[in-house]
Amino acid sequence: MNTSENSEFVRLRVELVVEVENVDAVTGAALRRIADDPDMPDDERAHAESAVTEDTAEAIAYLVDPFDLVSGVPGVELAQASWSSERIDYDPDSPEWGLGEDDDGETDEEDRLG
Repeated sequence: MNTSENSEFVRLRVELVVEVENVDAVTGAALRRIADDPDMPDDERAHAESAVTEDTAEAIAYLVDPFDLVSGVPGVELAQASWSSERIDYDPDSPEWGLGEDDDGETDEEDRLG
């Protein structure tokens, strides 16, 4: 997409909580992705392999690619992306885990309505 008078930049925020039911499957998939990356230097590959082996959250970060989320959306080109993952204590019944709430306590719907 060429920058033109009609182009817009939109920040898309996505927060996911995933339950890892098979750590070995996640770690194995991440190790395969790292091994299959022909552009990764050997020293970076060794560091990545160590990271995904020691931390499931790191393995998931290697498997989730923001480009994949928007690559099929017509008229959209990914301009910039960053993402991270971390282990968390999660209780879906806790009021602290309101889906769609920002840190200020407003829901996404409230943000859209102003």
